[in-house]
Amino acid sequence: MVSKKLGVVALGSALAFSLTACGGEGAGGSTQDTANADPSELTIGVAMPTQTSERWIADGASVEEGLEAAGYEVNLQYANDDIPTQQQQIDQMITQGADALVVAAIDGTALSGQLQAAADAGIPVISYDRLIRDSENVDFYVTFDNEEVGRQQATALLAGLGVLNRDGTPGQATGPFNVELFAGSLDDNNAHFFWGGAMEVLQPFIDNGTVVVKSGQTSIEQAATLRWQQETAQRRMEDLLTSTYSDGSRVDGVLSPYDGLSRGIITALQNAGYGSGSNPIPVVTGQDAEIASVKLIADGVQSSTIFKDTRNLAEQAITSTQAFLEGGEPEANDTETYDNGVKVVPAYLLPIETVYQDTIQQQLIDTGYYTAEEVASGQSAG
Repeated sequence: MVSKKLGVVALGSALAFSLTACGGEGAGGSTQDTANADPSELTIGVAMPTQTSERWIADGASVEEGLEAAGYEVNLQYANDDIPTQQQQIDQMITQGADALVVAAIDGTALSGQLQAAADAGIPVISYDRLIRDSENVDFYVTFDNEEVGRQQATALLAGLGVLNRDGTPGQATGPFNVELFAGSLDDNNAHFFWGGAMEVLQPFIDNGTVVVKSGQTSIEQAATLRWQQETAQRRMEDLLTSTYSDGSRVDGVLSPYDGLSRGIITALQNAGYGSGSNPIPVVTGQDAEIASVKLIADGVQSSTIFKDTRNLAEQAITSTQAFLEGGEPEANDTETYDNGVKVVPAYLLPIETVYQDTIQQQLIDTGYYTAEEVASGQSAG
C-alpha cells in the first residue's frame, strides 16, 4: 500500500512548490545556509508517533520518499507512542544537523524544549497533522479540516440512523436512539477539534431527545481514549454495555473518531451479540480509511469512515519544507484557527470525504488508494 501511493507525492512536490515570499528569513530562522544549497546537502528530520497504525506507517513512508525524490537526505524515526523516545529522537536530529523538522507529535504539549533548541539552531519546524502546542517555535502546520472531520462523522452517524440524509438535510427517522460517544486522546489537539465539530451537529438532537446518550457520558473527558488505543476503546464499550445496557435496551449508534477505536468498539458489540440474528450491529463511524475498517464497511459491519488522503498531506508537508529551505515561507490557507496556546500557527488545511459502503469504489479504489483485492481481503498488499 505504501509504495504504490507515492508517485503522486514525488511529482506533486516537484510541480506544486509554491512560495509567498522569497529570500531573507523564513519563520524558522535564517535560511541563508540552505537557500542556495543543493538538496543533497540538506537533511530533513521526520518524527512520526507510532508504527502500530497503518496510517502513520504510510505517512512516514510518503514523506520520506517524496523528500528523497526531491533530492534531500531524510532521517525518519518512529517513537512507538513513547513521549521520551520522541523527545530523544528529535534532540538527536537537531544535534546531528537537521536543516528542517517535520513532526507528528505523540503529545502535542511535550516538545517545547526540543522546539526551542530547533529555533536556536535556525531549524524550521512543520507540525504534521497534530498541532504542537505551548510553543512559539512552531513555524507551520499541515493538516486536514479537523472540525469538519467531526461534523462529517456526526452527520454520518445520524444518516445511518435515518435522522439526517447524507447531505445533512432532515431524514425520516425521529428516534429516540441510544448513542454512545467516544473521543480520542486528550493530549492530541486534533481530538478536541473532532469532538467540537461532532458535538456541533449532535447537540441539538441530544437537546430535543432524538439522540439519547444513555450512559450520561457526554463530556470529552468521559469519552476520551488515551493514545487512541483500540483495546482501551473495546474495554470502555464492554463496560458501557455492562453498566448501561444490561436492562435489555440496545445501542443504536456509536460516535467513534478513529477506525482503530471503531474496530475495538465493534468487537465489544459483537461479543455482546450484536450483528447476529435480529440484533443488528449499531451504526459505528470512523476515520482514516484503514484497510481493515474499509473491509468492515464493505461487509456492512462498520457504517462509515472519514477518508483523509495522506498522499496529499505528505505532498503539502514536502512543499512547506521546501519553501522554508528555499528561503521563503509556505502558502497558508488558514491563519486564524489553530491557536496553540502561545501563537496562532499558520496552516494549510486539506479537504476530507466520508466513505460509505456504496462509495468505496469511487473514492478509494478508482483513485488508486486501495485495490479491489485489498478491500476484499482487508489487508494491504504492502
